[in-house]
Amino acid sequence: MKDILREIGMIARSLDSISNIEFKEYDLTKGQYLYLVRICENPGIILEKLSELIKVDRTTAARAIQKLEANHLIEKKADPINKKIKCLFPTEKGQNIYPLIMKEHHYSTQIAVNGLSEKEQLLLATLLHRVRKNVEVSWEHVKKGKKREY
Repeated sequence: MKDILREIGMIARSLDSISNIEFKEYDLTKGQYLYLVRICENPGIILEKLSELIKVDRTTAARAIQKLEANHLIEKKADPINKKIKCLFPTEKGQNIYPLIMKEHHYSTQIAVNGLSEKEQLLLATLLHRVRKNVEVSWEHVKKGKKREY
């Protein structure tokens, strides 16, 4: 079998590295742009849901959120019903950066699929979606403290 996950990992790390360099001037490093995008797309999201969307543990997400908040890109607001729950919202500064991040995302997507037909792009997207769904099962399993059988 081909080493599919190695290829996916190299693609992800390359694009993440590019983004970290290009977004540094906006105080976005170490993948923080991912968090900002999800918060802009889901204003009022809570930390737990955000960490599930990005597929990271809560501690990692909490550190990224602290940095985004310190850089005035997002803000926490108490939930109107349960004041203990903090909802995450982009600030005006964060909202202004969002279109730039999406522009980079669309550009990177075009570079990544260069030379692929529309049909191949659709097939790739479909297959990657299935792969992600398969991996999510293990991610949820391990996240709950369980071990996988090899």
